[in-house]
Amino acid sequence: MKYSIGVDYGTQSGRALLIEIETGREVAAAVKSYTHGVMDEFLPDGVTALPPDWALQHPADYLEVLQTTIPEVLRISGVSAEDVIGVGIDFTSCTILPTKRDGTPLCMLEPYRGNPHSYVKLWKHHAAQEEANRLNEIAAARGESFLARYGGKISSEWLVPKVWQIVNEAPEIYEAADRIMEAADWIVYQLTGEEKRNSCTAGYKGLWHKREGYPSAEFFKALDPRLERLVADKLSESIYPLGTKAGEITEQAALLTGLKPGTAVAVGNVDAHVSLPAVGITEPGHMLMIMGTSTCHILLGEEERIVPGMCGVVSDGAMPGYEGYEAGQSCVGDHFEWFTAHCVPAELQKEAEDKGVGIHELLTEKASRLRAGESGLLALDWWNGNRSTLVDADLTGVLIGATLLTKPEEIYRALIEATAYGTKVIIDAFRENGVPVRQLYAAGGIAEKNKLMMQIYADVTNMEIRIAASPQTPAYGAAMFGAVAAGEARGGFASISDAARAIGKVKEEYYKPIPENVRVYERLYAEYKTLYDYFGRGDNDVMKRLKSIKREVIG
Repeated sequence: MKYSIGVDYGTQSGRALLIEIETGREVAAAVKSYTHGVMDEFLPDGVTALPPDWALQHPADYLEVLQTTIPEVLRISGVSAEDVIGVGIDFTSCTILPTKRDGTPLCMLEPYRGNPHSYVKLWKHHAAQEEANRLNEIAAARGESFLARYGGKISSEWLVPKVWQIVNEAPEIYEAADRIMEAADWIVYQLTGEEKRNSCTAGYKGLWHKREGYPSAEFFKALDPRLERLVADKLSESIYPLGTKAGEITEQAALLTGLKPGTAVAVGNVDAHVSLPAVGITEPGHMLMIMGTSTCHILLGEEERIVPGMCGVVSDGAMPGYEGYEAGQSCVGDHFEWFTAHCVPAELQKEAEDKGVGIHELLTEKASRLRAGESGLLALDWWNGNRSTLVDADLTGVLIGATLLTKPEEIYRALIEATAYGTKVIIDAFRENGVPVRQLYAAGGIAEKNKLMMQIYADVTNMEIRIAASPQTPAYGAAMFGAVAAGEARGGFASISDAARAIGKVKEEYYKPIPENVRVYERLYAEYKTLYDYFGRGDNDVMKRLKSIKREVIG
């Protein structure tokens, strides 16, 4: 029997999953929390303070994940390293680090340890917002074609604003860096000794395009003359499609992981996008929702189309041979966490304790007794801004219809419904712009645990929803790519499509729309759209005026 390992790097920890390739059986898993965690206040020295909106990590933590979790899954399972034929990696993105040419991170070199810009900038590092704003202004003024492929705005979370921040605030770090790498590519480099940059991170986060390449040197010069040679000097024009074999485990990596030298390693991937084949998606028109604190929507298409407000469209970005579309919602699980943390009365908290259940479980149980439309409430799901389709982080939440009789579970249900309406807006945008959406899939903790929420999504979208069978979908997908890197001759798969058809899996249970609920939600969605356009498209910018007043008062 042959096996593959997927290593999933999240925000707080890394996880290894060992699967049996022939059956897809999940044999063993191990998790390692990052020693340094998310550094958003101080560097590891405990002295160097970080400004607001910074989020850094230490690359040594990523190596510890390999050193700890891979030997652990081999130990738990009793599987011999001889029988592990492939390894796949997925990562949060855009998570970048400056390195020397041999891959040594600058933060691991004595001259640079005290400089925050020498460390990993985590995906949620938001301190490059000024650079992102200026980039968007310059790109729009120049009529750059790439801007439309990203919904009209480039995020502060992405590669170029983060690099530009380094140039502006620590030019000595930019000069010292021979390479600036996505963490997914850096880990693959550590395992194989080969710098192979993947099409997913390059396309969605680095502005690379399969036919056009990166934006021109003239564009980067227009941003800042010091960035003119960014691609030539710090990045790479050589981009490899998902499913490509990056290389093999080196002798050094074998000592670190316990795997055998020569074990195949796939090019890196993003945690959301790697999940697509894990649920068996192999063709256009099937959308996967990866649902957690936020939601990422991944959809395959046959041709590149411009969809207003999308997060990106990338050839080979999610599955080789297809256009991969991405959209997203900034506030889903965070929505409900905010409500339970700040808006639930003490008696409900006590009731949950007395029943021995969590507050989310209690509110869900109470909300499930309500009929669609019964509460008279409607919410906009913008507590953390709007990612798609408005691409506006300055938008805020709305709750309308509340009375002195409104109950917490009614608000809780209205917030769930709001996120479902937000997903329907995204689906409608794709359809209206020539990108079909025929089938929905969901993965992540919410999809796994909250039946009420998934039923509401089915009712609001009027679509059936299938749920990922693996509770560790990204790691499972990464392991599948590892098996593809190994290839058929070694007991793996010839392509990721073959792997998806063979061992991609969803649960037998799925969600069907309930016709009477669909009819009610059609009426409520029409009201949601009215509010969506009124507050989101410039008719009433009260949300932004309130933020401005707040800033003035706070000083």
